[in-house]
Amino acid sequence: MVEAGSFAGAATRAGVSVSTVSRLVADLEAHLGVRLLNRTTRRISLTEAGRAFHERSIQLLADLEEAEAFASEGAAIPRGTLRLSCAVSFGTEHVAPAIAQFMRKHPTVKVEVELSDRIVDLVDEGFDAAVRIGAVRGQNLVARRVGVTRLVCCASPAYLAAHGEPRTPEDLAKHACLLYQYAPQRDTWPFTDKQGNERRIRVSGPAYANNGAFLSALARDGIGIAYEPDFIVGEDVRGGRLVPILRGFTGSVGAISVVYASRRHLSAKVRAFSEFLAQHFAGIEWSPVGRAPARRDASISD
Repeated sequence: MVEAGSFAGAATRAGVSVSTVSRLVADLEAHLGVRLLNRTTRRISLTEAGRAFHERSIQLLADLEEAEAFASEGAAIPRGTLRLSCAVSFGTEHVAPAIAQFMRKHPTVKVEVELSDRIVDLVDEGFDAAVRIGAVRGQNLVARRVGVTRLVCCASPAYLAAHGEPRTPEDLAKHACLLYQYAPQRDTWPFTDKQGNERRIRVSGPAYANNGAFLSALARDGIGIAYEPDFIVGEDVRGGRLVPILRGFTGSVGAISVVYASRRHLSAKVRAFSEFLAQHFAGIEWSPVGRAPARRDASISD
């Protein structure tokens, strides 16, 4: 229905009457208790609930097709060239070692990787898959979760000694914050308190960039406060070069996913890669934030 663009188009594809399609949609809306489609004399469009239901349904159908394909084609050997896109920092530090192991396990697969923090169009740009951090948006995309990451708010000991430590998220408005260009709202940082209430804080600062590792480097040099994924700042936290702040509040949690275009016959190389990455990243804790080194400066308390 959504792909066909109209009741008539959906009816033609399904080989049924328009009235049958209309009735089935109405029955589904009645069952769910929400309106899925906005209908006018000229066009139909998805409601917000309809869009969410559609994307989730695509995911479930694709998972079912993948399970069926895996059962019937389990002996298929991954081969050919895997064209992959992934973020620069995560790709360099974490995906590259995984790919090395994957290629040793599957010597008939070659890999072409584009490192970029932008969101590529898999179909138009000819990628087989992408490794993405956070929410996956777009119709006809399937996301296989392979890990989880959390944003960590942190600063250098020198910055905190000079400017003091924020005690609440609202205190960030008085500090120099380092902003990530590709964040959904780069000047708004979300936190969750112990009661489960979300606080969205407007922030500003002297620098922004399209790469999290770059912002982390600025934070290490005392330029400002960073709010970056644990897989980026973890080593600096463990080494004491960055200090987690606002520990009583939870940073945003995001999925690490292998994303590919929804299609009936998923290639063996993409299926094998997504399965391998899920096993490789299983249970990884990117940063032991709760066990960060003690601060040396007496003016900075926990």
